[in-house]
Amino acid sequence: MNRIRSLALPIAVTLTAGALSALAAGTAQAADVNVARNGGFESGLANWSCTGGTGASVSSPVYAGSGALKATPAGQDNARCSQTVTVKPNSTYTLSTQVQGSYVYLGATGTGTQDVSTWTPGSGAGWQKLSTTFTTGPGTTQVTVYTHGWYGQPAYVVDEFSVFGPDGGGGTDPGPSVPGAPAGTAVSGQSANALTFSWNAVGSATGYYVYQDGVRVKTVTGGSSTQITGLTASTSYSFQVSAYNAAGEGPKSAPVTGTTTGTDPGPGPGPAVPKHALTGYWQNFNNGATVQKISDVSAQYDIIAVSFADATSTPGAITFNLDSAGLGGYTVAQFKADIAAKKAAGKSVILSIGGEKGTISVGDSASANNLANSAYALMQEYGFTGIDIDLENGLNPTYMTQALRSLSSKVGSSLVITMAPQTIDMQSTQGGYFRTALNIKDILTVVNMQYYNSGSMNGCDGKVYSQGSVDFLTALACIQLEGGLDPSQVGIGVPASPSGAGSGYVSPTVVNNALDCLTRGTNCGSFKPSKTYPGLRGAMTWSTNWDAKAGSAWSNSVGPKVHGLP
Repeated sequence: MNRIRSLALPIAVTLTAGALSALAAGTAQAADVNVARNGGFESGLANWSCTGGTGASVSSPVYAGSGALKATPAGQDNARCSQTVTVKPNSTYTLSTQVQGSYVYLGATGTGTQDVSTWTPGSGAGWQKLSTTFTTGPGTTQVTVYTHGWYGQPAYVVDEFSVFGPDGGGGTDPGPSVPGAPAGTAVSGQSANALTFSWNAVGSATGYYVYQDGVRVKTVTGGSSTQITGLTASTSYSFQVSAYNAAGEGPKSAPVTGTTTGTDPGPGPGPAVPKHALTGYWQNFNNGATVQKISDVSAQYDIIAVSFADATSTPGAITFNLDSAGLGGYTVAQFKADIAAKKAAGKSVILSIGGEKGTISVGDSASANNLANSAYALMQEYGFTGIDIDLENGLNPTYMTQALRSLSSKVGSSLVITMAPQTIDMQSTQGGYFRTALNIKDILTVVNMQYYNSGSMNGCDGKVYSQGSVDFLTALACIQLEGGLDPSQVGIGVPASPSGAGSGYVSPTVVNNALDCLTRGTNCGSFKPSKTYPGLRGAMTWSTNWDAKAGSAWSNSVGPKVHGLP
């Protein structure tokens, strides 16, 4: 869909002599238009054709608007979806789209000159823009534009497909109008420091602006509710929301008032983490892995890390927005009940902060306090028993230590704190992650380093080891074990399947051999530690969803091994 709007405003224009001559001669060209039809997929698959019935219109995930294209390669079919656009001869067009998925292609054929294509290896999560240009031949009036995935890869998603250039006479999509005011505003989930504000979705909206007492405090995309944290107990607040898209911001909703409760005693102590624990990350989004509710997560997992918390406009502060639409209508009430049930079964459900796209930064005392206060409010609201630090853009050990100790003082000894640093973050005790782990050693549960997407790294013996081997797991774990962490604070983090990460996947057998090597001194590769560490905490995987997609092969193999460690 064409997201460009016209502005009825006076514009000052400076023209060159050549441009003035062109205008005088009546040869000035009209502005470029989007000659693609239904590029936002708000009208389903109208104007589009997908091979073998591989394409479908979906409402989540979307980059903008209310629809997107999801296509799934099958066998020798790469899920090619295309449409024919009407173009003008001897003209240049810009072809672009937003994509999610691995190995997604964008291209044009029948240009009359040189056909073009571009692609991205992707990561399976997050939107990425693809763009290229083509020039039409002297007799070309129609061009086929397309997108496709790759054989053996998961489904890919496309949104905001456009072909901008001179109008070929085939018609264009109209630009959007400003969305109306959201209805159905409500406040729920009251606690001492947080309120949940929700509203009815507006079909033409790209996102929403949330106002607290007349001041814009948040921007929300991909949902129609949000938690407002950092509030004062026993205090009333007024909330409004407006919808926006490329045409601009619409009117605000009618105000609704919510009142926080009195001092909240907190979520209560969580269950004790077992001596040997299996950790799994649970995805609050759909990227081709199995969509799960918390209740669907295998009982093999002792710690379930909900991925991920969201940043707010307040430095250091976090919130959490359940992707109900992307998870098949999973409601907040069900989510909370499932967390409570897992806790009753002795499991810890924690909230992960960061991830590949994480933008949360804690660089001073104020942001450290904001993180602690907002994390505590979310624990009260949802029943989380702790947090996971997965900031892949680094961290400040001074202020992250302050934040975690502040949170610990609020929650008490039952607080679960886990970390998932990259391999490079744990090569030296002087690194920010390693220093933070040592700073909070008395309250730290486990560091599950990510033994993937890293390339070769030094082991504790000074030798270089390549990822994907038992030596890589054991020699790098040795750095943490000999660098000051207790064995109970060290876990091995690996992908659950080849689809779970770009590189570094190893079979469950390799993981189990590494666990045997570190705890018993058996099944080692060329590297054998100088002593054994029978207290090793266990293993972690990304993710429970990719594990389920692969038939739970990882948890069914590694889980019993972890629980059977000495």
